[in-house]
Amino acid sequence: MRAGLRVAAAACALALVLTGLVGCSREDSSDTVVLGATAAPPTLDLTANNAAAIPQVLLYNVYETLLRVDDDGNLKPLLARSWSRSTDGLHYTFHLDDRARFASGARVDAAAVADSLNRMRSKDTIEVVSAQLAAVTAITARGDDTVDITLKQRDNFLLYNLAGVAGIIIDPAHRTDLARHPAGSGPYRVTGFSPGESVDLEASPAAWHERPQVARVRFSYYTDATSQTAALLSGDLDVITDLTTPQAVSRFSDPQRFTVTRGTTNGEVVLGLNNSTRALSDRRVRQAILMAIDRRGLLDVVWNGQGTLIGSMVPPTDSWYTDLSKRWPYDPAAARRLLAQAGYADGLRLRLRVPSLPYATASTRVITDMLKRIGITVVTDELEFPARWLDVVYTRADYDMTVVAHVEPHDIVNWANPDYYWRYRNPTFTRLIGQAASGPADQSTARMRQASEILADDAAGDFLYLMPKITVAKAGITGLQRNAASLSFDLTSLRRAGR
Repeated sequence: MRAGLRVAAAACALALVLTGLVGCSREDSSDTVVLGATAAPPTLDLTANNAAAIPQVLLYNVYETLLRVDDDGNLKPLLARSWSRSTDGLHYTFHLDDRARFASGARVDAAAVADSLNRMRSKDTIEVVSAQLAAVTAITARGDDTVDITLKQRDNFLLYNLAGVAGIIIDPAHRTDLARHPAGSGPYRVTGFSPGESVDLEASPAAWHERPQVARVRFSYYTDATSQTAALLSGDLDVITDLTTPQAVSRFSDPQRFTVTRGTTNGEVVLGLNNSTRALSDRRVRQAILMAIDRRGLLDVVWNGQGTLIGSMVPPTDSWYTDLSKRWPYDPAAARRLLAQAGYADGLRLRLRVPSLPYATASTRVITDMLKRIGITVVTDELEFPARWLDVVYTRADYDMTVVAHVEPHDIVNWANPDYYWRYRNPTFTRLIGQAASGPADQSTARMRQASEILADDAAGDFLYLMPKITVAKAGITGLQRNAASLSFDLTSLRRAGR
């Protein structure tokens, strides 16, 4: 770390030895706000890596999109001042804001937008992103200010996809080293990236909205939640973006020193089951696992009772939400009978490979104990996140069970991909998701609701709970988002008192 950082040297050294803490120091500058986060981005290239930690930093802050999702989950203009859709749903027209500029100073014109979106739907971009634009057949510039998008079939999710990673607009003249130097039109630009430690942003000289009121922002990453809490109490942090130790909320009860903001998220915490393994391909085994886990008890232990119980891959803020949290009630005796019916009366051994994140490791201890009571022996393995978990679980599906939060909006659609790491295959579910996307818009919600019910009935995974959004900031830090309706930790309205 650089010289000149204001730290209590002995305390920081001790923290490093005992906890593996990173980012425990900060610059002594009233123009800098330091944000403490948990999962660090392995790269800054959104086209090459699907880690949610990347858009947390970059989406809307460094990269902008034609439209954005606001704090309440509504679509709002951004690079596009307006848009329209044809009656048949196969043609969209976007009218750009002629004030928009990249950090380089170049104009965000229609050619740049078309170039970037065509890249996002190409084979050069990771499949999970390009798939969101799979219905698109052509993206063309018409003059400097108009972009036309043509589809081969209706896509009722297109606008929301364009408001996320699939819709980021990259400066076409500066995209050779996106892993370290993202090139967008947002209010901030990246000035430093230390993998696993920090990402530094500063106000873009070409910011075309209201100029940021905070000159510099640092995302500082912690491997230990307790140390992160201590850093805010000691003054080395200004904000904890997502408090992962809710038991610590009481330590920030003094309103003269701190502001605690509670909101909602899209973060479904899922006990993921590898549906392609011999044991877990049997629905009875999956049902037994779901009935063996007291999810309310787990939530009390892991999140101090905060968060929302869910029964499918749908948060209550989605229009197709149905309360399915009681579909598989806690019943260990019934779970043991199901295991016996499936041929595992003498027990079953499963590997639970989880990311090294506080909520996941805490959940692991509870799940291991509960499954042991019905005769399932759980072999646990903590994997460094994101790189190791992404390689072992997400890419190679070398696991039986895992625990991870899925924070992308409308991410239930991932269950329709049989190659996704859950390896889930259900033709009826897949058909409903397809019809919801490409069928009549007025039937989309009903079909999504049907799909969510199938996912619950099939015990495809155990949808443990919806993660709460708890943000803690020093008094005087304002403009922070309340909810996590998108993948972005939006800095657009960030303010520090007195500035």
